[in-house]
Amino acid sequence: MLIPTQKVPNLKVSLINDTQWELYNQQPENYTLLVFYRGYHCPKCKEQLEQLKNHLEDFSSRGIHVIALSMDTEERAKKTGDQWAIEGIPLGYGVTKNEAKDWGLYISSAISESEPDIFSEPGLFLVKPDNTLYLVSLQSMPFARPQFKDLLNAIDFIEKKNYPPRGTV
Repeated sequence: MLIPTQKVPNLKVSLINDTQWELYNQQPENYTLLVFYRGYHCPKCKEQLEQLKNHLEDFSSRGIHVIALSMDTEERAKKTGDQWAIEGIPLGYGVTKNEAKDWGLYISSAISESEPDIFSEPGLFLVKPDNTLYLVSLQSMPFARPQFKDLLNAIDFIEKKNYPPRGTV
């Protein structure tokens, strides 16, 4: 289990724009927001990432780098980028089962033909510039995800009050 204030695992992924992304190379002013989504097959993920796209500037103006990640193959991830209204969101793919487990994500197996054999369930991580965890939200199902507007309000409160990470005991 990842604990706030402790260092998170490094993560290196390919992006759909044929570049590479590495967490430990990020140099955000305040945080890196990692949004793990289930994959191309998930309509709730499409909805979530389209909402994220609407708040990209809000995160950027707060000094927060954003990336969306999945265990999808390159082909499925590129379909996601082409068919969903998420332009501007860096979209990483090829997260391995072991990497997903290292991040504490729940792993599911397919229950329909549209799903890959295995995939991770949703997770949201706010990581400080020193690569320590500040906040985590995990789901074991595709439902009941945090809203980005609520997260932005929380970040404003955190920064204004210098609110410490919780869940460290």
